[in-house]
Amino acid sequence: MVNPASLAPASTARRLEAGTAARKNTPRRRLADLVVDGRDPLGILAAQNATRVADLVPLRRERMSANAFAFYRGTAALMAADLAAGPSSGILVASCGDAHVSNFGFYASPQRTLVFDLNDFDEAAWAPWEWDLKRLVASIVIAGQSTGRDEAATTSAARGAVRHYATALRQGTAAAPLARYYQHFDAAGGLSGGSKASRRVLNRAIADASRRTTEQAARKLTRVDAEGRVRFIETPPTMTVLDPDVAASVSDALAAYLETTRADIRLLLKHYEMADTVRRVVGVGSVGTRCYLSALVDGDGSMLLMQTKEAGRSVLIDHGRCAQPPDLDGLIRARGQGARVVAMQRILQGVSDPFLGFFRGERDYYVRQFRDMKGGIDAEVLDDESFALYARACAAVLARAHGQSPSAGEVVGYIGDGRIVTDAIVAWSQAYADLSRQDFTAFAAEA
Repeated sequence: MVNPASLAPASTARRLEAGTAARKNTPRRRLADLVVDGRDPLGILAAQNATRVADLVPLRRERMSANAFAFYRGTAALMAADLAAGPSSGILVASCGDAHVSNFGFYASPQRTLVFDLNDFDEAAWAPWEWDLKRLVASIVIAGQSTGRDEAATTSAARGAVRHYATALRQGTAAAPLARYYQHFDAAGGLSGGSKASRRVLNRAIADASRRTTEQAARKLTRVDAEGRVRFIETPPTMTVLDPDVAASVSDALAAYLETTRADIRLLLKHYEMADTVRRVVGVGSVGTRCYLSALVDGDGSMLLMQTKEAGRSVLIDHGRCAQPPDLDGLIRARGQGARVVAMQRILQGVSDPFLGFFRGERDYYVRQFRDMKGGIDAEVLDDESFALYARACAAVLARAHGQSPSAGEVVGYIGDGRIVTDAIVAWSQAYADLSRQDFTAFAAEA
């Protein structure tokens, strides 16, 4: 007979003790170790290209060749393989899988307020907590170097991010799970506290995001043809007209998507009909994956834009070799990779798009609303103080996301006062920035 006490959730104190004990298996200083033996960075990237739309692969190469930071954005798979080769804390949390500084930004909540959060979950799965943090901190180092900041400013921003993550996670785990669940960062509050220059940058970014509505996108991206039908404006290669059979299949598949949405969204979408669908190129590393943009129109001509994006296997699973919890494994087997993306997004975001859903066809896809007050902050326009503030804000958001996992208390126990972990993760990230730059040089020479 099962002892009911054995099924009781562990207390915060027990979680902290377990995290402290984990240091014996992997001392915190070992998080600085970067293993480089047996790497094949160009081989990993080439293998990814083999599954993508062939005529878009040159565009992916072009975007990744722009600079060292653009290259880094497109190499989540490579970094997952590198992380798997080194030591790990062994403490798993629900992870973004690609938590670099450009994957945080603004978007509208269902209540029409602007929030600041993670915004890319293509690679999301369960992984050691420090993998996301290393991905973030390495991106701070590379972005700082790419924007011409001196070493002291870049290092200060990186160290501040790790310390802020540790503090935010410790404060979060001191609260009840329900309180952590409801926590989110509004756009202004989540990035407040900087100089006048910082506030000007923030206010400008918020204003830009607020203007990026469905209505604004529809005016920019669509037209009404001679027969009175709404049509997208073709702008090859980023937006191209689909073969009628492909367009029809996307339209038909959206019916399957509806079965994975909430009842209120299913009812709302009954007000609309499909008008047009095009292929849309997105991102840097995602270029070449199948992505479609659909225009839905109601009886009075009001428009809703929906994005359908291919969901592949997570790099944390394929290249990071992270074993997943049975419930996520079962979900993927039963309902596909799109279900994984949607489930992990709902876990990791404080507020999520109510239109999220997914479907299975020849490939797996997920669906979301397109450009609903979405925006971000460009690191290039930030002064050093603002850059450091933005780095800390991203770290706080990441801590909130990781804080949803029951193992968050173990992470806090493992980190301790944060000094050793800060030194280790910053050292690893600086070394990885050098390694990524070498990979970029080799990639650019081949491209």
